[in-house]
Amino acid sequence: MYSDLKRRRKAGFSLIELLIVIAIILIILAVALPKLTKARTYAQEMAAVKAITTIHTAETQYYSQYGQYATSLTQLGPPTSGTAGPSGAELIDRDLASGDKGGFKFTLQPTATGYAVAAVPLQFGTAGTHTYFSDQSMSIHQHNGQEAATVADPLIGESQKEQAAPASSSPAPAPAQ
Repeated sequence: MYSDLKRRRKAGFSLIELLIVIAIILIILAVALPKLTKARTYAQEMAAVKAITTIHTAETQYYSQYGQYATSLTQLGPPTSGTAGPSGAELIDRDLASGDKGGFKFTLQPTATGYAVAAVPLQFGTAGTHTYFSDQSMSIHQHNGQEAATVADPLIGESQKEQAAPASSSPAPAPAQ
């Protein structure tokens, strides 16, 4: 009887040992999951910035081919039927032309001087924590919050203070000799 008990103990893990292993795995997940979510959000935001750059490139090509900027994303996308033309220039992929890509909603609007592009996360906080704005100047502005970004928001990589600093911190004139 003693040898049966000894053999049974060596055959597997006890319940306590299994619970300890599960607890350690849960602790590791609790530490790693927020970082994974943050990395995924950052990747989606960088993909949105890249999509805005793609729209700029497509607008430049559209302008050189048709003498005007496209007024909608569908004009930059694949044609609905037939060959490429002003209503479907085939310069961006179908997903981006639909306006939804990578967790962001993209809009293209004509302006008096060209066009404006906006990118807003479909689910704020999950898909992204920034909104983006750009126009034909090709500079991309970022807003940290749910409100839509505007030309008044800082450029990507700048803070609000850094954006205002160049205008006020011009170098002093050299002294006259």
